[in-house]
Amino acid sequence: MQKGAKHQFLPVASGIGAWIWLASPLAQADTTTPFNSGDTAWMLSSTALVLLMTVPGLALFYAGMVRKKNVLATAAQSFAITALVSVLWMFIGYSLTFTSGNAFMGGLSRLFLNGMGLDSANGLAPTIPESVYMTFQMTFAIITPALIVGAFAERMKFSALLWFTGLWSLLVYAPIAHMVWGPGGWLAADGVLDYAGGTVVHINAGIAGLVAALVMGKRIGYRHDAMHPNNLMYTLIGASLLWVGWFGFNAGSAVAASDRAGMAMSTTQIATAVATLSWMFAEWLARGKPTVLGMTSGAVAGLVAITPASGFVGPMGALWIGLAAGVICFWAAVYLKNRLGYDDSLDAFGVHAIGGIIGALLTGVFAVKAIGGTAGMLEGNTGQLLIQATGVGVTIVYDAVVSFIILKVIDWTLGLRVIGEQEREGLDITQHGEQVYE
Repeated sequence: MQKGAKHQFLPVASGIGAWIWLASPLAQADTTTPFNSGDTAWMLSSTALVLLMTVPGLALFYAGMVRKKNVLATAAQSFAITALVSVLWMFIGYSLTFTSGNAFMGGLSRLFLNGMGLDSANGLAPTIPESVYMTFQMTFAIITPALIVGAFAERMKFSALLWFTGLWSLLVYAPIAHMVWGPGGWLAADGVLDYAGGTVVHINAGIAGLVAALVMGKRIGYRHDAMHPNNLMYTLIGASLLWVGWFGFNAGSAVAASDRAGMAMSTTQIATAVATLSWMFAEWLARGKPTVLGMTSGAVAGLVAITPASGFVGPMGALWIGLAAGVICFWAAVYLKNRLGYDDSLDAFGVHAIGGIIGALLTGVFAVKAIGGTAGMLEGNTGQLLIQATGVGVTIVYDAVVSFIILKVIDWTLGLRVIGEQEREGLDITQHGEQVYE
């Protein structure tokens, strides 16, 4: 019940002598609160939608694509990452990302969320409680390392996964997110546009995934054994949950129930639909049949590519971004991977890094000043494309170097990969003592 409201007793018709305390229709809202209830309600909903993307969305999407002996372990990785990153975000991750520090890293003023109360606000989102903003950004920090799992699926130790996730979240995700989104961040000050995570989430995850795949090497039997997906219905359901949840991801990044959120929602839907079709038709032409795996992969590619652009471009920009994402990500996942020979198990690099790069660069082409406040190349701001390329380059170099160091340190100490016999038997039994029965 709001402070300052006037109240009156009203009888319950069906109960003699029963009374309930209700707010009068004449009651006025507390004019001292700095928060907007509509914005807060939308951001609470968006937070739940983004969490839905990891559990159960990504968990099902990835679990359906691995072999049956690894289905539980793959889903468990998303589940465990959700728990681990939530705690780390509360301890220090949020503070390192979204408080004032320097151009490369935030400070420690919100260590253990110290000082965050009911009435505290973050200057980046003044119309909603800081607790809501913190939790919304937590869901982004959760899904990013969970995406990396797709590159090394079926071969990493569970203990190594936990160490890698924790270290990577603090040493890679937090600095990149601060540089792009945080107060005083270097890339933000340079004018890099990333509405909802093309660089921070997708390029970041995809590059780390490629580095992990290269460091760990190919799965046993890669190119020789059958490695067919165990259940494409899981993958289809997971992709559908990702599609729905992504409205919280992109439209929620307006941090308000606003016209810009509406535009981000519409561009997200358009780009995703176009990418689904463009991947589907590219595969149909190249391989003779449109597969369910291809359609779902195309949808995710479109979602990834529109993410940095969603609050800056209009419908036509979204259409071209979706078209490019579907065709180019299909080429990367099918032909580039085979040509170069790396084992990116579930195409984390081919979809997320490549899709993120496409989206980040094309944001610099199709950005509309009337929508996001910054013009793109088509409106005469040719320098924006170079600015976007700088953001992409910085993310790739920093992420690749630090991810490589983290992986090698874990490999030298704990060991990254399960032994050959465990890999052949499957991670479900060897890492968790469980398996899926018919």
